[in-house]
Amino acid sequence: MNAQSRVAIVTGGAGGIGRAIAARLQHDGHRVALWDLDGDAAAQAAAALPRSISAGTSEGTSLGVRVDVTDEASVASALRATLAHFGALHVLVNSAGATGPVANVADCDLAAWQRCIDVNLRSVFLCSRAAVQPMLEAGFGRIVNLASIAGKEGNPQMSAYSAAKAGVIAFTKSMGKELALTPVRVNCIAPAVIETPLLAQMTRDALAASLAKIPMQRAGTAEEAANLVAWLAGDQCSFSSGATFDLSGGRATY
Repeated sequence: MNAQSRVAIVTGGAGGIGRAIAARLQHDGHRVALWDLDGDAAAQAAAALPRSISAGTSEGTSLGVRVDVTDEASVASALRATLAHFGALHVLVNSAGATGPVANVADCDLAAWQRCIDVNLRSVFLCSRAAVQPMLEAGFGRIVNLASIAGKEGNPQMSAYSAAKAGVIAFTKSMGKELALTPVRVNCIAPAVIETPLLAQMTRDALAASLAKIPMQRAGTAEEAANLVAWLAGDQCSFSSGATFDLSGGRATY
Protein backbone atom coordinates (compact mmCIF):
# COMPACT_ATOMS: atom_id res chain seq x y z
CA MET A 1 0.00 0.00 0.00
CA ASN A 2 1.19 3.51 -0.78
CA ALA A 3 -0.17 7.02 -0.42
CA GLN A 4 -2.13 6.75 -3.67
CA SER A 5 -4.48 4.26 -2.05
CA ARG A 6 -4.78 5.89 1.36
CA VAL A 7 -7.46 8.08 2.89
CA ALA A 8 -6.73 10.92 5.32
CA ILE A 9 -8.96 13.01 7.57
CA VAL A 10 -7.81 16.50 8.55
CA THR A 11 -9.86 18.15 11.28
CA GLY A 12 -10.01 21.92 11.15
CA GLY A 13 -9.41 21.40 7.44
CA ALA A 14 -10.75 24.80 6.42
CA GLY A 15 -8.23 26.60 8.66
CA GLY A 16 -4.74 27.77 7.79
CA ILE A 17 -2.67 24.83 9.03
CA GLY A 18 -5.38 22.28 8.29
CA ARG A 19 -5.76 23.45 4.71
CA ALA A 20 -1.99 23.34 4.16
CA ILE A 21 -1.82 19.82 5.60
CA ALA A 22 -4.69 18.66 3.41
CA ALA A 23 -3.03 20.13 0.32
CA ARG A 24 0.29 18.43 1.12
CA LEU A 25 -1.34 15.05 1.77
CA GLN A 26 -3.33 15.29 -1.45
CA HIS A 27 -0.15 16.27 -3.30
CA ASP A 28 1.42 13.08 -1.95
CA GLY A 29 -1.50 11.08 -3.34
CA HIS A 30 -3.91 10.74 -0.42
CA ARG A 31 -7.63 11.13 -0.78
CA VAL A 32 -8.52 13.72 1.85
CA ALA A 33 -11.60 14.51 3.92
CA LEU A 34 -11.56 18.02 5.36
CA TRP A 35 -13.58 18.11 8.58
CA ASP A 36 -14.63 21.49 9.89
CA LEU A 37 -17.36 23.09 11.98
CA ASP A 38 -18.05 25.39 9.03
CA GLY A 39 -19.40 22.96 6.46
CA ASP A 40 -19.46 25.48 3.62
CA ALA A 41 -15.85 26.46 4.27
CA ALA A 42 -14.85 22.80 4.37
CA ALA A 43 -16.55 22.14 1.03
CA GLN A 44 -14.91 25.20 -0.51
CA ALA A 45 -11.50 24.26 0.83
CA ALA A 46 -11.87 20.73 -0.51
CA ALA A 47 -12.91 22.00 -3.93
CA ALA A 48 -10.00 24.45 -3.99
CA LEU A 49 -7.32 21.84 -3.33
CA PRO A 50 -4.84 21.61 -6.18
CA ARG A 51 -4.92 18.61 -8.47
CA SER A 52 -3.19 15.64 -6.86
CA ILE A 53 0.06 15.17 -8.76
CA SER A 54 0.59 11.60 -7.61
CA ALA A 55 -2.96 10.44 -8.19
CA GLY A 56 -3.09 12.18 -11.56
CA THR A 57 -6.59 13.54 -11.09
CA SER A 58 -8.50 15.61 -8.56
CA GLU A 59 -11.79 13.80 -9.20
CA GLY A 60 -13.02 12.19 -6.01
CA THR A 61 -9.79 12.92 -4.10
CA SER A 62 -11.22 15.44 -1.62
CA LEU A 63 -14.35 15.82 0.48
CA GLY A 64 -15.60 18.56 2.80
CA VAL A 65 -17.53 17.40 5.86
CA ARG A 66 -19.31 19.52 8.46
CA VAL A 67 -18.58 18.21 11.95
CA ASP A 68 -18.45 19.40 15.52
CA VAL A 69 -15.33 17.59 16.71
CA THR A 70 -16.32 18.18 20.35
CA ASP A 71 -19.55 16.17 19.89
CA GLU A 72 -19.46 12.36 19.93
CA ALA A 73 -22.49 11.87 17.68
CA SER A 74 -21.24 14.44 15.16
CA VAL A 75 -17.83 12.75 14.95
CA ALA A 76 -19.49 9.36 14.40
CA SER A 77 -21.69 10.80 11.66
CA ALA A 78 -18.74 12.45 9.92
CA LEU A 79 -16.76 9.23 10.04
CA ARG A 80 -19.65 7.31 8.49
CA ALA A 81 -19.87 9.87 5.70
CA THR A 82 -16.12 9.69 5.09
CA LEU A 83 -16.06 5.89 5.01
CA ALA A 84 -19.11 5.82 2.74
CA HIS A 85 -17.35 8.16 0.30
CA PHE A 86 -13.83 6.72 0.36
CA GLY A 87 -14.29 3.21 1.75
CA ALA A 88 -11.45 3.26 4.27
CA LEU A 89 -9.37 5.36 6.66
CA HIS A 90 -5.61 5.34 7.10
CA VAL A 91 -4.54 8.77 8.40
CA LEU A 92 -6.06 11.15 10.95
CA VAL A 93 -4.62 14.60 11.55
CA ASN A 94 -6.16 16.32 14.57
CA SER A 95 -5.60 19.94 13.54
CA ALA A 96 -8.76 21.62 14.88
CA GLY A 97 -8.02 24.08 17.65
CA ALA A 98 -8.52 27.54 19.16
CA THR A 99 -6.39 29.68 21.45
CA GLY A 100 -9.24 30.24 23.88
CA PRO A 101 -9.42 32.94 26.56
CA VAL A 102 -6.47 35.25 27.13
CA ALA A 103 -6.71 36.14 30.81
CA ASN A 104 -5.13 35.52 34.19
CA VAL A 105 -6.41 32.35 35.86
CA ALA A 106 -8.10 34.45 38.58
CA ASP A 107 -10.12 36.27 35.91
CA CYS A 108 -10.79 33.37 33.52
CA ASP A 109 -14.40 32.57 32.67
CA LEU A 110 -15.28 28.92 33.33
CA ALA A 111 -17.33 28.49 30.17
CA ALA A 112 -14.53 29.90 28.02
CA TRP A 113 -12.01 27.64 29.78
CA GLN A 114 -14.14 24.55 29.18
CA ARG A 115 -14.75 25.42 25.54
CA CYS A 116 -11.00 25.70 24.97
CA ILE A 117 -10.40 22.32 26.59
CA ASP A 118 -13.15 20.77 24.49
CA VAL A 119 -11.95 22.15 21.16
CA ASN A 120 -8.29 21.33 21.73
CA LEU A 121 -8.35 18.13 23.81
CA ARG A 122 -11.78 16.50 23.89
CA SER A 123 -11.82 16.61 20.08
CA VAL A 124 -8.52 14.72 19.87
CA PHE A 125 -9.91 11.99 22.10
CA LEU A 126 -13.19 11.65 20.20
CA CYS A 127 -11.68 11.62 16.73
CA SER A 128 -8.75 9.37 17.65
CA ARG A 129 -10.99 6.87 19.41
CA ALA A 130 -13.28 6.72 16.37
CA ALA A 131 -10.37 6.23 13.96
CA VAL A 132 -8.74 3.20 15.59
CA GLN A 133 -11.02 0.43 14.33
CA PRO A 134 -11.06 1.55 10.67
CA MET A 135 -7.28 1.83 10.74
CA LEU A 136 -6.87 -1.63 12.23
CA GLU A 137 -9.19 -3.00 9.56
CA ALA A 138 -7.12 -1.25 6.88
CA GLY A 139 -3.87 -2.66 8.29
CA PHE A 140 -2.24 0.78 8.43
CA GLY A 141 -2.79 3.82 10.59
CA ARG A 142 -1.17 7.14 11.40
CA ILE A 143 -2.64 9.58 13.91
CA VAL A 144 -0.93 12.97 14.07
CA ASN A 145 -2.02 15.42 16.75
CA LEU A 146 -1.24 19.13 16.74
CA ALA A 147 -0.10 20.12 20.22
CA SER A 148 1.86 23.31 20.95
CA ILE A 149 5.01 24.54 22.61
CA ALA A 150 2.54 26.06 25.10
CA GLY A 151 1.81 22.53 26.26
CA LYS A 152 5.45 22.18 27.33
CA GLU A 153 6.18 25.64 28.69
CA GLY A 154 2.81 27.05 29.76
CA ASN A 155 2.04 30.44 28.24
CA PRO A 156 1.00 33.14 30.72
CA GLN A 157 -2.63 34.25 30.40
CA MET A 158 -3.29 31.22 28.20
CA SER A 159 -3.77 28.59 30.90
CA ALA A 160 -6.67 26.80 29.22
CA TYR A 161 -4.83 26.48 25.91
CA SER A 162 -1.58 25.44 27.61
CA ALA A 163 -3.35 22.84 29.74
CA ALA A 164 -5.23 21.45 26.74
CA LYS A 165 -2.09 21.13 24.64
CA ALA A 166 -0.21 19.50 27.52
CA GLY A 167 -3.09 17.06 27.62
CA VAL A 168 -2.67 16.37 23.90
CA ILE A 169 0.99 15.53 24.46
CA ALA A 170 0.19 13.15 27.32
CA PHE A 171 -2.71 11.64 25.39
CA THR A 172 -0.40 11.00 22.44
CA LYS A 173 2.12 9.22 24.66
CA SER A 174 -0.56 7.02 26.18
CA MET A 175 -2.30 6.09 22.94
CA GLY A 176 1.00 5.52 21.16
CA LYS A 177 1.97 2.95 23.78
CA GLU A 178 -1.44 1.27 23.63
CA LEU A 179 -1.13 0.74 19.88
CA ALA A 180 2.60 0.01 19.70
CA LEU A 181 2.06 -3.62 18.69
CA THR A 182 -0.40 -2.72 15.93
CA PRO A 183 0.16 -1.08 12.52
CA VAL A 184 -1.04 2.25 13.97
CA ARG A 185 1.42 4.96 14.99
CA VAL A 186 0.39 7.96 17.11
CA ASN A 187 2.56 11.07 17.31
CA CYS A 188 2.19 14.81 17.73
CA ILE A 189 3.93 18.01 16.78
CA ALA A 190 4.50 20.99 19.06
CA PRO A 191 4.63 24.17 16.99
CA ALA A 192 5.59 27.57 18.30
CA VAL A 193 4.05 30.54 16.48
CA ILE A 194 2.75 29.62 13.01
CA GLU A 195 1.55 32.18 10.46
CA THR A 196 -2.19 31.50 10.28
CA PRO A 197 -5.42 33.46 10.86
CA LEU A 198 -5.41 31.93 14.36
CA LEU A 199 -2.82 34.55 15.33
CA ALA A 200 -5.59 37.14 15.16
CA GLN A 201 -7.00 35.62 18.36
CA MET A 202 -3.84 36.58 20.25
CA THR A 203 -3.24 40.02 21.73
CA ARG A 204 -0.42 42.08 20.25
CA ASP A 205 1.58 41.78 23.46
CA ALA A 206 1.12 38.00 23.63
CA LEU A 207 2.20 37.57 20.00
CA ALA A 208 5.26 39.78 20.45
CA ALA A 209 6.28 37.86 23.57
CA SER A 210 5.99 34.54 21.73
CA LEU A 211 8.03 35.71 18.73
CA ALA A 212 10.74 37.09 21.00
CA LYS A 213 11.41 33.57 22.30
CA ILE A 214 12.16 32.09 18.87
CA PRO A 215 15.91 32.05 18.01
CA MET A 216 15.14 32.08 14.27
CA GLN A 217 13.28 35.36 14.92
CA ARG A 218 10.27 34.49 12.80
CA ALA A 219 7.06 32.53 12.88
CA GLY A 220 6.86 29.17 11.17
CA THR A 221 4.70 28.63 8.11
CA ALA A 222 1.72 26.36 7.63
CA GLU A 223 3.65 24.61 4.86
CA GLU A 224 6.49 23.80 7.26
CA ALA A 225 3.98 22.24 9.62
CA ALA A 226 2.45 20.29 6.73
CA ASN A 227 5.86 18.92 5.74
CA LEU A 228 6.40 17.44 9.20
CA VAL A 229 2.88 16.03 9.33
CA ALA A 230 3.39 14.41 5.93
CA TRP A 231 6.40 12.49 7.22
CA LEU A 232 4.57 11.40 10.36
CA ALA A 233 1.66 10.22 8.20
CA GLY A 234 3.81 8.03 5.98
CA ASP A 235 5.63 4.70 5.86
CA GLN A 236 9.00 6.17 6.86
CA CYS A 237 7.63 6.99 10.31
CA SER A 238 7.79 3.40 11.44
CA PHE A 239 9.69 3.34 14.77
CA SER A 240 8.27 6.49 16.37
CA SER A 241 5.06 6.39 18.37
CA GLY A 242 3.91 8.44 21.32
CA ALA A 243 6.52 11.05 20.41
CA THR A 244 6.38 14.84 20.29
CA PHE A 245 8.20 16.56 17.45
CA ASP A 246 9.10 20.22 17.94
CA LEU A 247 8.46 22.84 15.29
CA SER A 248 9.66 25.90 17.12
CA GLY A 249 12.47 27.64 15.26
CA GLY A 250 14.90 26.61 17.98
CA ARG A 251 12.72 27.74 20.90
CA ALA A 252 12.23 24.29 22.44
CA THR A 253 14.72 23.30 25.11
CA TYR A 254 13.24 19.88 25.92
